[in-house]
Amino acid sequence: MADVAILQPGEGVPDGAVYLPATPETVLWGRLPCAVDAPVLTVRSGDVVVIDTVSHEGILPDQGSDPRAFFAGHGVPERAVLRDAIDIAARVARDPEHDGPHVVTGPIRVEGARPGDLLRITVERLEPRVPYGVISNRHGRGALPLELPRDGRTVSVFAAVEERDGRLAGTMPAVEGGPRAIAFPLAPFLGTMGVAPATDERPHSVPPGPHGGNIDVNLLVEGTALHLPVQVDGALAYVGDPHFAQGDGEVALTALEASLRATLRFDVLPRAVALAEFGEVTGPLIRTPEHLVPTGLDRDLGEAMRACVRAALSLLRARWGMDEHLAYAYLSAATDFDVSQVVDVVTGVHARIRLSDLADVPLAGAGGD
Repeated sequence: MADVAILQPGEGVPDGAVYLPATPETVLWGRLPCAVDAPVLTVRSGDVVVIDTVSHEGILPDQGSDPRAFFAGHGVPERAVLRDAIDIAARVARDPEHDGPHVVTGPIRVEGARPGDLLRITVERLEPRVPYGVISNRHGRGALPLELPRDGRTVSVFAAVEERDGRLAGTMPAVEGGPRAIAFPLAPFLGTMGVAPATDERPHSVPPGPHGGNIDVNLLVEGTALHLPVQVDGALAYVGDPHFAQGDGEVALTALEASLRATLRFDVLPRAVALAEFGEVTGPLIRTPEHLVPTGLDRDLGEAMRACVRAALSLLRARWGMDEHLAYAYLSAATDFDVSQVVDVVTGVHARIRLSDLADVPLAGAGGD
């Protein structure tokens, strides 16, 4: 495995940083925060927070509920197993029949956030906390739920992180027990980023929605931002489901799941500013240095695609004042629509609208970049 520093709780945090550890008191396991949850941290708009996230892989019941034993079976020494993962597995309540698998850190109250505003979460830095991860296929889920896994039992593939050609890569064998001959680049991101919905019941952690949650869009790497429609006062933001790498579709059920330390900036965009910049945003909207990325979510993949096209049309018309028929033609000629994931009950599609294509078109709203 690569010589990656093990980021145990509290270790290696920059001096003076606002730091939110993942502890039994600051996480939920299998559910997402709702309107009546008390915040574990309160920040102001513009604040930057260092947040520890913990992967669910290695702590679930079908893996023994003991990360020390699970990872020891793959040659990981105890010093390289995260203490917060051990603590969460031992102390945090979860109903395996009714709750999801994901561990989320939060909620975080952002002062001044009100329903109708947008919360922008900018991903400033993502640091691997360990040099390994796990990819799993289980319980009749994934893109081929009636075919794989063949015997119905969970298949968890351990993937060591190694340095290949000067960069970190996930590695795995081509045949069981063989050498780790397959190597793919790491592109860390948080699969779950969201705000609390206006309900007094905690949502299941698996299906994404207008609140964000488990959207699994692999574009949310360092230097990108997620915009979410605020639904309750203070937004009550949370993050989790850390990934080292994921292909569009996430077909086996999980990505390369592994714990990350995230440095995130939280900004409130008041409704008037949000409308001027993006129009009416009703679900997750991503911005990368190259693209604006509207999303579509639905249990039916075809409906998710249609929702994404409508969101893209709305964005083009509101931000650049495009005529509808011209916006539709542009999307058909120049914009890729990618399947984010098909494994989270609610499927996802995201569109990549190149900002450079529209650089010479005046912005229609009073906002801007």
